[in-house]
Amino acid sequence: MRLFAAVLPPQEAIDELAAEVKVLRRLPGAERLRWTGHEGWHFTLAFYGEVAEDLLPELHTRLARAAHRHRPFPLRIRGGGRFDHKVLWAGAAGGLDPMRHLADSAGAAARRTGVDMGGHRRYTPHLTLARARGSEARVDLTAFADALAEYESEEWTVTDLALVRSNLPASGVPGEQPRYETVASWPLGH
Repeated sequence: MRLFAAVLPPQEAIDELAAEVKVLRRLPGAERLRWTGHEGWHFTLAFYGEVAEDLLPELHTRLARAAHRHRPFPLRIRGGGRFDHKVLWAGAAGGLDPMRHLADSAGAAARRTGVDMGGHRRYTPHLTLARARGSEARVDLTAFADALAEYESEEWTVTDLALVRSNLPASGVPGEQPRYETVASWPLGH
């Protein structure tokens, strides 16, 4: 199954961001983007890809230990940016160091379990809002990222590490979104 570790914002933060995205969707060029669904908004800590069923018990054990070693921390959605001309994202503020350490632990838990994590990249906390349509599409996302520059949600306390399953679209219907399902979660610091 296709899995990743994540921080899931509370519904209040999702609702605040949804109001901001509604404004973004009226900007010129917005129709050239594939906007992500609110129910899938999350901060990925570590992407695992396909994980064999027989590795799940150990992965759960190691993620529980990782969560136990980290204290709850404050977080808010703030600002935004882009990855080239492909991805528009909202950023994070608050407990970024604790979030990076949690991301490192979530990655280490998977590697120790035997999950092939591929190459290591510096962790950039982000919540994906939209992607350019099609693999060759290029959209100037500067105006969208600039519009997010002053955005800041209310702060909340991150209290859990979540393991999320990504169910990719299978119908072939254009614009269909992946479905995300929380498989398990563990409280931080317990």
